[in-house]
Amino acid sequence: MNYETSITSQNQLEFQEFGNDSAPRNRKVWIILALVIVMLAAGAAYFILAKQKSAAQVTAAAGKDAKAAGQSITVVSPGSDTVARMINATGTLAARREVPVGVVGEGGQVSAVYVNAGDWVKQGQILLSIDRSVQTQQAAALSAQIGVARADLQLAENELQRALQLVSRGFISKADVDRKIATRDAARARVNVANAQLNETQARNARLDVRAPVGGYVLERKVEPGQTVSAGAGVLFRIAKGGEMELQALLGEADLALVSNGVTAQVTPVGDARVFNGQIWQISPMIDAVSRQGIARIALPFDRALRPGGFANVQIQAGATTAPILPESAIQNDKDGSYVYLVGADNKTAKRRVKTGSVTASGIPVLEGLAGTERVVLRAGSFLSEGEVVKPVLEKK
Repeated sequence: MNYETSITSQNQLEFQEFGNDSAPRNRKVWIILALVIVMLAAGAAYFILAKQKSAAQVTAAAGKDAKAAGQSITVVSPGSDTVARMINATGTLAARREVPVGVVGEGGQVSAVYVNAGDWVKQGQILLSIDRSVQTQQAAALSAQIGVARADLQLAENELQRALQLVSRGFISKADVDRKIATRDAARARVNVANAQLNETQARNARLDVRAPVGGYVLERKVEPGQTVSAGAGVLFRIAKGGEMELQALLGEADLALVSNGVTAQVTPVGDARVFNGQIWQISPMIDAVSRQGIARIALPFDRALRPGGFANVQIQAGATTAPILPESAIQNDKDGSYVYLVGADNKTAKRRVKTGSVTASGIPVLEGLAGTERVVLRAGSFLSEGEVVKPVLEKK
């Protein structure tokens, strides 16, 4: 019994000593494994980075080669063509001949107004009437005075005829006959004076009817019944003679020198898409010293869309010119004006300042800066820089 117990105790002791010895060995194994894993990870990372660097170097080299070769750019050689020279301007619509109408008599209270703005009137048509009750009585009194004067004239004429019959018989002297003749002539003169006074009064009364001095289109009415008007009351009506209209276009000093009477123009009122054809009929002989502009007056036919005082745009055809024509995409703009990019014989880009005309259906004429034989960048000019090497591709027309 004691022997077995002794053997068991000895085995337990040996087992404990073996366990205590294996623990440090296990730690060493795990540390070695961890180091191996770290080294493998580092090697993989280095391999990946090296591969990426090589790819980037290849890409950079390819980009450098492509840049050295130049990007493909479409160019055009515009040549020269004949285009109509158009002048764009703005101006104010007005009546070609505007006639103001006011009171020409002594005036009074308005009894009736017969027309409104927008009506057509004939020359001599009554526009308004002024109360004439007092003037009518004055005319009646003058008419009665004419009757009295004629009666006196008839009496003087009869007395003269009787005197002439008696003078041959010696009953009346020659002097009495002369007095009878003077009396008859004085009575006749009084009749003439009375007639003249009546005619004057009738003429004054007729002026109480304000009439249209010309036929045309009534632009403005500034009077109402019951209003008191006089010769100093100002303008009561405005009439466009014959309904004729015009555009008073403001042109710069240089443009004004290019136009003349009879030149055609196309007028577009603001707010209306219609275009009205007209002709220049008068050019201002003076230039405004401040604005450096003058007025070209363009005659237009009547249309209710052409309202005097309104604003309108105009295109004036000022002859023709020969110039290169480019699409809008070829012309760039900055604070200094318009420019284009040219491609030279060495395939390098160069900026060229140009002066352009008005936009036409075929493009924009270049009035200054190009001869027409250059290679002009057609598109993407805003993405280029001066001196850049490109591959020009000529566009086929």
